[in-house]
Formats: sequence, C-alpha cells, structure tokens
Amino acid sequence: MSAATTGAGRLLLWRHGRTAYNATARLQGQVDIPLDDAGRWQARTAAARIVARYAPTLVVSSDLSRAAETADALGRALGTVVERDPRLRERGFGEWEGLTGHEIEARWPQEFAVWRAGGDPAGVGAETRAEVASRVGTAVREHAARVGRDGTVVVVSHGAAIGSVVADLLGQPPHWRGVVGMLNAHWAELTADRAGAEPGWRLHGYNLGPTDASSDWNAGPDVTAPDESADAETRDPD
Repeated sequence: MSAATTGAGRLLLWRHGRTAYNATARLQGQVDIPLDDAGRWQARTAAARIVARYAPTLVVSSDLSRAAETADALGRALGTVVERDPRLRERGFGEWEGLTGHEIEARWPQEFAVWRAGGDPAGVGAETRAEVASRVGTAVREHAARVGRDGTVVVVSHGAAIGSVVADLLGQPPHWRGVVGMLNAHWAELTADRAGAEPGWRLHGYNLGPTDASSDWNAGPDVTAPDESADAETRDPD
C-alpha cells in the first residue's frame, strides 16, 4: 500500500498490559484473560506517556478484555470513546491456548520446534502468520485511512498480532521475524512515507515504553514480579 492511501500520519501499535497468563508464561491466544494489578498500572502509566507525547486522534482496540481495558485507560486520559474491532485480536493458537511452553513441547515436540523456528504449527488449530497478517493488516489500514495525515491512530492489540502486522506494513513476508518480543504495554511507532513510496510505512521504533524495560516494569508497584526463569518466548510471543 502506498503512502497516498495510508491516511494517518502516525500509527502506534500498542500491546496490552500484563495478565496472570503473561506472569506465568502461558500462551493466551484468543482466551479472554483480564489485566492483573500490574497490568492495570502499566496501562495507566503508558497511557499518560502516549497522551503527552503523541496526542492521539483515534483509539481502536481488540475486543478481548486485556486489550480493551488497556485502551480504556488511554480513552479516559484523552476523554474519548475507544472503538472495538475483533479483527485486532491475538493470533489464535488453538489447542495450545492456556498452556506453558514446556507443556506444549512435551505434547507436541515437532510442532513446537516448527513454531520456535518461526513456522506455522500444523494440526493444532493455530492461525498461520499469513492469516494473522491479513486479518489485522486489513483492520489497521482501514482505521488509518479514516484519519488525516496530521492524525495519530493508536491500535491496541497483542504481541503476536503486532509482530505480524508490522511485518505486513513494512512489506515483509509473513515468516519475517525482524521484530519480536514486545513487552506488555509497549508499542511500535510507524509513520506514513511520502506519496507513492512503497511499502508506505516507516518503522521509527519498536518496543517503546514510558520507562526502560526491567523486572520492575513487569512487576508494577508493590506487586510480585513474574518468574523470570519461565519461558519468556511463550509469555511474549511474536
């Protein structure tokens, strides 16, 4: 897509705050898990930074509660209504949802190895990377097209979904893994390129947040930090 049809001048792809599944490194997929206390603090803290730095024009979120609650923290700070779009949901992981990486590997060793290598595991009901990129990419482009070139659209989504759509917006194939592992309540920043340029978007930052990433950010104020020995790639899938 050329920059002439991107619409918004700036696009933020913001991952939801922490959940209990994130803290215990369980694969969430499309299971509807709410934010935990640390996640709510992350959402409020990051929202304040986004408002101060970007002054968003439009906020749209996945309809899963962890993304919706994160987006609502920004909506309250802006005094605006947040829209929901189910196309912005996380990648569906089928039978793997709710399991840890160790549990998945024990039951599906070959499929797990394919996933860890960046491929699409077969036979477990998971969406392919191409399917996620198409679903989320279509939604993101539609919302960006609603806002003028001076506008900023914030899309609140999920780790794997954001990784796939960033690749799509940059004209990369679905299996491209040049950006992975976004932390909770962090975001990617893209801007529309000049008219006629391809792929139409430029990536200015990935895994951006209101503070340097650390165990303190993962824990939140006065909250127990997640087990850092747990499978981080399952906690923060790409």
